[in-house]
Order: sequence, then C-alpha cells, then structure tokens
Amino acid sequence: MTLFIALLIYKWKSRHLSMYENIENYLEHANLMPIRYSYKEIKKMTGGFKDKLGEGGYGSVFKGKLCSGPSVAIKLLGKSTGNGQDFISEVATIGRIHHQNIVKLVGFCVEGSKRALVYEFMPNGSLDKIIFSKDGNIHLSYDEIYHISIGIARGIAYLHHGCEMQILHFDIKPHNILLDGKLTPMVSDFGLAKLYPIDNSVVTMTGARGTIGYMAPELFYNNIGRISQKADVYSFGMLLMEMANKRKNLNPHAQHSSQLYFPFWIYKYIGKEKDIDIEDVKEEEKEEVKKMIIVALWCIQLKPNDRPTMSEVVKMLEGDIESLKIPLKPTLFPDETMSSDLSFTSSSNSST
Repeated sequence: MTLFIALLIYKWKSRHLSMYENIENYLEHANLMPIRYSYKEIKKMTGGFKDKLGEGGYGSVFKGKLCSGPSVAIKLLGKSTGNGQDFISEVATIGRIHHQNIVKLVGFCVEGSKRALVYEFMPNGSLDKIIFSKDGNIHLSYDEIYHISIGIARGIAYLHHGCEMQILHFDIKPHNILLDGKLTPMVSDFGLAKLYPIDNSVVTMTGARGTIGYMAPELFYNNIGRISQKADVYSFGMLLMEMANKRKNLNPHAQHSSQLYFPFWIYKYIGKEKDIDIEDVKEEEKEEVKKMIIVALWCIQLKPNDRPTMSEVVKMLEGDIESLKIPLKPTLFPDETMSSDLSFTSSSNSST
C-alpha cells in the first residue's frame, strides 16, 4: 500500500514537472518581447492581490502597478489543463503582436505552478459591461459604437492577415474586447487562440472551442464547411449584432416571440427596407446602425464560404451603405438538422 501511494505521488509530480518543463523549454527558445517577472514581483505589483478586477474559468484578474508608474492588469492563471498549452498559446500569440487594436502583453511570470500574464490596464473595462448595462457609468452613442466596431474588425483582420502566422482567436465576444481611456477597442484573451501558416485556408481541430452563442456552426456540424478563419468572422458577426442592439442576441424578456432572437427579427426590417426600430438610435445614426446590421448578417451566414473575410468586413464597415447587398436570411442549423429537429418536435408534441 505504501509503495502504491508513493507511485501515485511520483506520477502526479512527474506529470506536473513535465508541464512546467514544457513551458520552460518553450520560453527558453522563443524570441519574445515581454518582460519576465518573478512571482515576488507580481505579488508586489498587486499589493498582495488586493484589487480584483474580475474572475473567470482561467483564474482571476487583479489591478497592479509597475515600478515605472503605469497601471497594469495581471491575470493570475488557475490550474492548467494538458501540458500548459493554454499559457503557451497566450504568451506565444500575443507576445509577438503589436497593433493598436490588440491588447499589449507587458510581461509574464512562470514559477513552477504559478503563472501570470501582465497586460496594459484598460480603464474602461470590457465591452459587455458597457453595452449590456443600463445603469453603467459610461453611455456610448451609436456613433461611438460604430467606430468601436471598425476598430475590433481591424484587430481581428490583423490577426488573420497581418502577422507572419495566421492567428485564429476562437473566442471573440464582448467580454474579450477591452476599451482604453479613449474608447479604443482592444482584442484580448488569447487562451484559445491557434497559430497556423498564413497559406492555410483550412485548419484541423480536435474539439469545439469558444463560447456558446458566438461559436460558428461548423464547429458543431461537419457537413456545412471546414473550420477556418471564417469561424472568427461568425463570432464577430454575433458580437456586431449585440453592439447594434445594445442587448444580447437572445432576449427571453422580449414582448413578442418574433423578437426573441434579434438577428431573425431585424432581418425582416432590413429585407423589407423598413425603418430601423431600435431604442436610443438618433436619426443621423440610423445609417451607421443599418450598415452594422447588414455586415453582421453577412458574417453569420451558415456556410463559411458565404461569409466575407475580416479584411472585407473592414471595407464593408468603412464603405458606403449603398454598395452593400442584403444577404440571405440567417439560419441556425443545416437544412437536414432543421428538418429532423422539426420532425422530432412534431412527434414529441403529438405524443404529449
């Protein structure tokens, strides 16, 4: 029994040591710009982790301050899965990026099981706290939201087309868009990101990744298209819809059943060229909002091949609305899945 327990402890330590060695080996050979901090320095920056900014499945985020003066946001990661790939992915991806719409990684810390990422501090927080909150300190006009959407699109386009490697984010959503003091949007959280050669149009994945409500349908259904950069385009389209409506796309508190899912409801207005009926939209802002919605409808087309690239999305948002055509009505499922779902619902109702 003693030998058995000793063997279990040895295997547990070996597994964790191999994970830390894997991280150390990567950092040793990687040519990275961010500064490497000790855990003691991280603790000092945060004043003993006093000011918590947020918490998620990855761990917790604390506000800190560099010795040179600027404030930073320090993401203290929880237990890693696999061989530390989530940490390596974030450091490897964001450590080589320099773009005005991508959050800057100032430094990182890795000491055994302790891992932290040091980012520049964004005083206006994440986009979800602004567009979904009715009693927030910041009220964005639709003109500001429109310009924020262009900035986000530029950031994602840079990830897809502007780096030496193609970077797919796989988790574009309001929570992962940060705003600086001038409301400049920054794409953040690269824990699920993947790097591919720039000429790879199709990527291989072992499982779905992302957040329900923003994940592209090809991550669930193999028969509609291969997984590619168009998965990020779909997620951006869902984000853009929420920005245009200042609400989540699925609204269980809607007055009418037709308004439950915003993309379906708004398509009727856009398709029939009716006036946009969205709260708080001023007359001079209606064209910008309509443009956002049309672009979003293109982005959330079911088949990846029917969606534009992010470079095309930027041009569509910056261009004239007269040049934009109305796409096909968005659908949530492939035709055969829709049919089987309907027949299942019908038989269930009959039996009930």
